[in-house]
Amino acid sequence: AVASLRRWLALDADPAAVTSTLALDPSLAGLVHAEPGLRVPGALDGFELAVRAVVGQPVSVAGARTLLGRVATAVGEPGMFPSAAQVADGGPAALAGLGLTGRRVDTLVDLASAVTDGALALDPGADRIEARRLLRAIPGIGPWTADYVALRALGDPDAWPGTDLVLARRVRADGLDPARWRPWRGYAAMYLWTDTSKEPR
Repeated sequence: AVASLRRWLALDADPAAVTSTLALDPSLAGLVHAEPGLRVPGALDGFELAVRAVVGQPVSVAGARTLLGRVATAVGEPGMFPSAAQVADGGPAALAGLGLTGRRVDTLVDLASAVTDGALALDPGADRIEARRLLRAIPGIGPWTADYVALRALGDPDAWPGTDLVLARRVRADGLDPARWRPWRGYAAMYLWTDTSKEPR
């Protein structure tokens, strides 16, 4: 339990190493110094995180919460998010009528089957390159989802979900060069997301 919590809260991260790299870029230096020690949260369950990414990407946060609640109620046990085995065993029929598109249902079942079969590992000990390849091979999972899962579930500090609308807009508008932030591009993403969330709406 302690190890899981440490991964979830990124307590083993090295903020000094992150800061020493990202602060060299004038475009990030102010953000880094304003919030030193910002971390990339991990995941207690890589499959659950992947499901949340697949379901939540095309809808609002509120909409994603509603859909995920329906999935949990339809497939899981009371108070528990369903396991990969439960989703795989239930198949498309278990997820029908919940408000998910047919394509998204198939994606979730394919994802669950890959995890259940042992072909796809979604934890910090997994081969990050292979996990990304297997994720991208699942119809309905694109670059953003694969990189987001790599960042949060696989613990890849250099994962860069650059197709994210917020990140893409910031890179384009501010003339940023993500290559300068390696091997901490995932932390740069967190700084940019955090900064953008503070902008008045």
